Amino acid sequence: MKVAIITDQHFGARKNSKLFHDYFLKFYENVFFPYLEEHGITTVVDMGDTFDSRKGIDFSALAWAKDNYYDRLEAMGVKVHTIVGNHTAYYKNTNDVNAVDLLLREYDNVTVYSEPTEETIGGLPILFIPWINDENEESTFKRIQNTTCNCAMGHLELRGFAPYKGFVMEHGYAGELFEKFSHVFSGHYHTRSNDGRIHYLGNPYEMFWNDVGDRRGFTIFDTETLEHFPVDNPYRLFYKIYYEDTPYQTFDAREYENKLIKVIIKKKSDSKKFEKFIDKLYESGVSDLKVIENFDYNNGYLHSEESEELESEDTLSILNKHIEEEETDLNKDTIKKLISEIYREACELV
Repeated sequence: MKVAIITDQHFGARKNSKLFHDYFLKFYENVFFPYLEEHGITTVVDMGDTFDSRKGIDFSALAWAKDNYYDRLEAMGVKVHTIVGNHTAYYKNTNDVNAVDLLLREYDNVTVYSEPTEETIGGLPILFIPWINDENEESTFKRIQNTTCNCAMGHLELRGFAPYKGFVMEHGYAGELFEKFSHVFSGHYHTRSNDGRIHYLGNPYEMFWNDVGDRRGFTIFDTETLEHFPVDNPYRLFYKIYYEDTPYQTFDAREYENKLIKVIIKKKSDSKKFEKFIDKLYESGVSDLKVIENFDYNNGYLHSEESEELESEDTLSILNKHIEEEETDLNKDTIKKLISEIYREACELV
């Protein structure tokens, strides 16, 4: 039996941004649902953070999620197994009050897991592991110790894996705690990574600038062979455009409509031609546009290698770099985690 696994969908992201929801919808309408229908897949596992905000949800965001995701799955006869993640649990120290359990009770095809639960899918016993917190930590690891399941699916924070591209988590639980399983699939981290046994599957779509160029989508898992493979999302929201005296007359800006754009200048010999280039982008209907000019007044534009290194640094990477350079007795990993949480919460305010 083949099962679709999806995680960290973050419905209601960016304060219920229409831009982001329209972008999400392209993936569901053109990739996710057609794949389920074409391949006869009738079981979906949502591995946490289905909704974005732990403190509340906009009514229109809930309506969007029901209209465009849950109603569609119900009509298709698809069974949904939903794990509570840290974004869907109201309190940080317990999963008892959570968005998916409270908001999705009308759907008979949706089962919510707020505590570790063994479930058999396609003949395969699977241990579902929701977000581990102060209240359930002891009972969760006791359940892991006692289970006979060979496969686990959860919303886990493990060290040694990348939560986002270019950064490896140095705190969290040790992967060795899950060594009894031959296959562990997890949400929580938005980029794909694995050690051969533990697999972070990544979320379905771009949500931040550090997601640029990072493959996104969902996963198909065969409960008989235990084989799995990703189905990529071809749609992008964030684009970097490198300007190097690029002729505006022949530049095709149509694909950037409703996209978030960074124009990175490598060479600009004529300011008027550059302004016409930017005007053409605005006329195409870009959603937002930022210009990065890597210019050193002593040496001119940066060399290609220096420029690419600077451009690749997103906000979190720059902040982490500064933390590493600081002389302090404080735990730098803890500081990085706090900065990351503050940054991502700040993104929800714009």
